Amino acid sequence: MNPLYRFLLAFGLTLACLPACADPAPGSLDVHWNEGAADCTKAPQPPLQVHRYNAQTFILRESPCVTFEAPFMYLLIGSSRALLIDTGDVADPKQVPLAKTVMDLLPEIGDAKMPLIVVHTHGHLDHRAGDPQFQSLPHVQIVQTDLEHVKQYFGFTNWPNGVSRIELGDRAVDVLPTPGHYPSHVSYYDRNTALFFSGDFFLPGRLLIDDTEDDIRSAQRAADFIRDRPVSHVLGGHIELDAQGNTFDFGSNYHPNEHVLQLTKQDLLGLPAIVAQFNGFYTQDGMYVMLNQYRVLAAELAAFVVVVVALATLIWWYIRRRKRARLARA
Repeated sequence: MNPLYRFLLAFGLTLACLPACADPAPGSLDVHWNEGAADCTKAPQPPLQVHRYNAQTFILRESPCVTFEAPFMYLLIGSSRALLIDTGDVADPKQVPLAKTVMDLLPEIGDAKMPLIVVHTHGHLDHRAGDPQFQSLPHVQIVQTDLEHVKQYFGFTNWPNGVSRIELGDRAVDVLPTPGHYPSHVSYYDRNTALFFSGDFFLPGRLLIDDTEDDIRSAQRAADFIRDRPVSHVLGGHIELDAQGNTFDFGSNYHPNEHVLQLTKQDLLGLPAIVAQFNGFYTQDGMYVMLNQYRVLAAELAAFVVVVVALATLIWWYIRRRKRARLARA
């Protein structure tokens, strides 16, 4: 091979590799998340916790005492724009001043705050309830969560295939369709930090699966996407486990001895095999509890109806028997 050609080829490959091969910007997850309280009235605490992962990356969490969902939100700051992933479960700024907190974290460009894009992992209310706090703010764009808006904004022409990208200025964020938990669910991969933001698609807790086939395909798509990319951490939308892998009671405002937020690249690579075991109703594999919440609720409702009918039948039988006994004595 011609030496000049070899040089040009090597140079071209080097340039192509730069975005993927650069070392991720470091950050810290040395943080103790607010665990709420058994009696929140006796343990006042800040409604919103902010952790500085690094100078351009912030993790925000609503207190379990404000909402048992205790969702996480993520703020990524580039050189020209910023990105907020999810807005939490509380609309009232007096309860959770999310917009003020986020805007205070943004740098200024000229005489105004840096432009902000508000996106979501999916459309469940506990991930978008805070949207109204941002609606009247200048230089803020909110992306709606229904499938048509998601496809249109990110330019997905063959949903759920393909990968989109958000440019923040010296910081690119890939957008990957991951439906299964929700029809328009997406996950985000920050090339700057190599953080993978998985929303409710993958987290340390209950994996609520509405469409099993979609979820299996999404798990494989996510695993294929990260296979040859660095992943510092996988960060989901909630923590629902204690450190031993046991789920907290649904609706609990108290999360003592909580599991860490971050999962690993290896965890995400193993997700396809885990989801493939889901029976469509309820399956547990290690710390991962997979369930179809609508089918479980329907089963619980059916069981309740059976109990009520059985109890009513027993009462009717008892009353009828007493009536017959009285007639016999007469």
